[in-house]
Amino acid sequence: MLATAIVCYLLGTMALGAWSSRRVKTSGDFMLAGRQLPLFLSASALFATWFGSETIFGASSEYLKHGLLGVMEDPFGGALCLMLLLVSLLVPLTAGLYWNNASPAGAKGSIFGGMLAYLLFYFEFVAMPFPHHLAALVVSVAAMIGGSLLFPRPKRND
Repeated sequence: MLATAIVCYLLGTMALGAWSSRRVKTSGDFMLAGRQLPLFLSASALFATWFGSETIFGASSEYLKHGLLGVMEDPFGGALCLMLLLVSLLVPLTAGLYWNNASPAGAKGSIFGGMLAYLLFYFEFVAMPFPHHLAALVVSVAAMIGGSLLFPRPKRND
């Protein structure tokens, strides 16, 4: 049963690769999917590559240096990076794409406010009755809205 599943998976992967290879003409098509992917998929692919390579190279070298105790915190470090990404970059990117009044000042306030709030709540310098990443996300959204309304984007002379 397991061997059959593995063979089916390999055959499916090879068929998908053969079909996809007909659509790829240049190295840019291969690396960037012909620039046809939406931002969410491009960002997801970037972070999957980043965490995958860190796991292969970083965790194995930590295991060689420190043994099993050296790699125990590896998933927690990855989770911390994802949380910092959530509270610092998600709001400015989303607002910049979908909100016409978003400004650079709001984006900077959102990034720094979200990161600072996350660290304050994470290390419990400020007590919160709900999850620290949710509180930091609320601060990030508030900083984006407040910064964009207080310091609007300059008008373009088109």
